[in-house]
Amino acid sequence: MNRRFVIAAAFAAAVAGPALLSVQKPSPEPSFKAEKCYGIAKAGKNDCASTGNNSCGGTSKRNADPKAWIYVPEGYCERIVAGSKTAK
Repeated sequence: MNRRFVIAAAFAAAVAGPALLSVQKPSPEPSFKAEKCYGIAKAGKNDCASTGNNSCGGTSKRNADPKAWIYVPEGYCERIVAGSKTAK
């Protein structure tokens, strides 16, 4: 076999492997009574997002993204500055 082909194939597998293994999905619902709170998650720390914004858990690109949400205990979202129960 061509040595360049083998090296290129190994490199492609190394680059694509982690991307294929990390299927993006929402975080599982917590065991406590929770609600979705939009606009308070740090970049990369969101549980999910509204449609068309980003793929899901851990994919937000900026802090306080108004379309990205995290789970908070029920009744707490409206107590948090900039927290909202709906996407903006």
